[in-house]
Amino acid sequence: MSSSSSLLSLSCFSLLLTLIFTITNGARPDFIMTVVNNCPYPIWPAIQPNTGFPVLERGGFHLDKLSHRSFPGPAQHWAGRVWARTGCTASSPGHLSCATGDCGGRLECAGAGGAAPASLAEFSLHHGHKDQSSYTVSLVDGFNIPMTITPHEGQGNCPVVGCRADLLATCPETLQMRSPAGHGPVVGCKSGCEAFRTDALCCRNQYNSPQTCRPSTYSEFFKKACPATVTYGHDSPSLTHDCSSPRELKVIFCH
Repeated sequence: MSSSSSLLSLSCFSLLLTLIFTITNGARPDFIMTVVNNCPYPIWPAIQPNTGFPVLERGGFHLDKLSHRSFPGPAQHWAGRVWARTGCTASSPGHLSCATGDCGGRLECAGAGGAAPASLAEFSLHHGHKDQSSYTVSLVDGFNIPMTITPHEGQGNCPVVGCRADLLATCPETLQMRSPAGHGPVVGCKSGCEAFRTDALCCRNQYNSPQTCRPSTYSEFFKKACPATVTYGHDSPSLTHDCSSPRELKVIFCH
């Protein structure tokens, strides 16, 4: 499938989804999230809500290569994160063991977080007429797969952001995570915090402020390759984008 025909079919599917909601509910859905797998291999997207918000799509699902899945968001406000699990194998129905992003051995994460390193899409979504939806791609927990966020029909500061580069190929040896452990291929690139666990690299305790939490040679590796991402705990707030009432947000893996 060519990239142009793939994008066309994706656009048609999103339009069809909107029409279905219009016919059945009498109005357009407040918000649609579309997760796209452009990778030449399957992934297992995972969704974790922030405290107090509902779990979407049971928290996780399988997504075959060159495919996508669209679903409506909550009627009002939702905040949380999306990531991809990779290198997964099923030991029994509903049970899954993943090389990266594993959420406790389950297919449906049901609100659980994922193991680092993992590229993260982070959202705070509002659906009122003038409300702002914020989004960013974070490599604070390291990198496992290229990821971008594309908003549609929003107003204001609504750029495409994320990391299109495959950092597994260039990850410094001290940050590499291999599977099987120690001697398999590189499946993830750890953050400095994940690799060394120091307060300074993790921006905790006396380093937990904009004045004391500073970039490191490790965060700069990520920033140089993917400048439109957050790479350490107190990275620039301007990397969180405020977009007024987007009708759809696409989380795209492997551009």
